Amino acid sequence: MKKSLLFFTFIAIMHFVFMGCSDNDAPVDNPINNDGLYSRVLKDLSLDVITATYNQLYTNSISLEEAANVMTVGDEAALENAKNKWQSTRAPWEEFEGFLYGPVDTQGIDPAMDSWPVDLNAINNILNSDNPITQALLESNNEARGFHTLEYFFWGLNGEKTASQLTPREIEYIKAAASDLRSKTEQLYFGWLPSQGNFAANFINAGENGSVYTSKINALSEIAEGISIIADEVANGKIEEPLNGNNGGPKPQAEESRFSNNSKADFANNIRSIEHIYLGKYNGVQGSGLSNIVSGVNPSLDGEIKTAIADAVNAIEAIPGTFTEAIENNRSEVEFAQSKVLALLGKLQSQLEPLISNLN
Repeated sequence: MKKSLLFFTFIAIMHFVFMGCSDNDAPVDNPINNDGLYSRVLKDLSLDVITATYNQLYTNSISLEEAANVMTVGDEAALENAKNKWQSTRAPWEEFEGFLYGPVDTQGIDPAMDSWPVDLNAINNILNSDNPITQALLESNNEARGFHTLEYFFWGLNGEKTASQLTPREIEYIKAAASDLRSKTEQLYFGWLPSQGNFAANFINAGENGSVYTSKINALSEIAEGISIIADEVANGKIEEPLNGNNGGPKPQAEESRFSNNSKADFANNIRSIEHIYLGKYNGVQGSGLSNIVSGVNPSLDGEIKTAIADAVNAIEAIPGTFTEAIENNRSEVEFAQSKVLALLGKLQSQLEPLISNLN
């Protein structure tokens, strides 16, 4: 009898314990485990996504500079090669626009590389002057340097420029602009590289002395806000202004990357920057991203965000022809793509950002 009494007493106690952890209760993670997850996400994103993207940008810009340095008047193959290198450098630049914080912002690197529109008057004044065209000279005007100045020289205003139309003075300008662009990508990459400026340490050590982020949640909120910002810019700026900027009609001159017809690739790569941050994956390296946090708190939202990202990229890439043509002739397809980016923006702003900021 004594053994039976002890046995049933044990069963009763265990029943009480398990009833206190009902299946209806939301799972509660150990705060230490949460802290470890947040640290892993911050480390993986800062090193394997953000710094890795800047490394790719820097590497590609070296190839672009090399291509520019061998250009000569009339060499069509060299011009075509330079165009290809411009596009391959442009891709990681657009893929990082989901994280426009750190040196790209505080050191004024973004406007030095990507100001739009270009200042044709300033460019012509430089071309027509007697001054040697150097990197130092171009640093005085952001609208006469960077990606879009090179794009203008490579493709021309109508996208049909040939190497025989280039002048020796333009070749001189191209070489200086390519050198300047490469220098800025180096500054950006080195600003994050642990062995150099090490801005990545601010995320890795968030909440500790020396970090600009007072907590891991503060750092994660910066990351979540960053991907919302680029979704907003694509939908309400990059697409909206050329689509409806002329009293509800097309405004082609507002289209970024229109000389090269690279706009759709730009927009899709902007959304891919969101995907890289959300999934924690870049260039085949899979780490931890915001999805690892969201899936443990709200699995449904995690799936919805992944679907919204894919839908936005697919809709942008499905726009027929060039973006310049589409804002005139295929407006419904452009509007559909815009609606998908807006749907993604809604998920990020109204659900992801509050979820991250309210984490324990």
